[in-house]
Amino acid sequence: MSIQHIQSSLREAHTALENLLSNQDALTSIEQAAGILIDTFEQKGRVYSCGNGGSMCDAMHFAEELTGRYRQDRAALGATAISDPGHMSCVGNDLGYEYVFSRYVEAHGRTGDCLLALSTSGTSKNVVAAARTARSLGLKVIILSGKRSPELEALSDAYICTPAGAFADRIQELHIKILHILIELVERHFFPANYLSDT
Repeated sequence: MSIQHIQSSLREAHTALENLLSNQDALTSIEQAAGILIDTFEQKGRVYSCGNGGSMCDAMHFAEELTGRYRQDRAALGATAISDPGHMSCVGNDLGYEYVFSRYVEAHGRTGDCLLALSTSGTSKNVVAAARTARSLGLKVIILSGKRSPELEALSDAYICTPAGAFADRIQELHIKILHILIELVERHFFPANYLSDT
């Protein structure tokens, strides 16, 4: 019985990936997002990333792959995940959890920077607040969501929606794939020598 459950889970994940692969709008949005990241780094801007729960873990992974390394050694790229526990607990306690991301963007974000925010539900109030603040300060906004959110879409420069079923885990699996693709596309632009073996 457990083998059947394993196969069923893998088929479900496979279907979600196939659906993304055939979604031209999503692929175009991923390409747009990569262009925004490239423009940000060309202008010596910084990318801020945020999300809740598993999406925060993805936001942290995204940032550390940029400041550290993805596949091969290369120069660091400026990225920060909004995850500092001191900031989160201070703002959450004093102002409310809805503002934990937006206050960080307000404090650190500058024109030429970019916010990449993840919300599997598409309704996370703190992500909406962060996107709104980012736009007001002149940052570019990239949104990854799992359920279509007209509000977040209106606040974004690149909106990537990855519907993948009823549960957040499948959405997050697609989000991490997209984040890896974005990092790869940035690297291919700035460090093409790392990908010469592909040609």
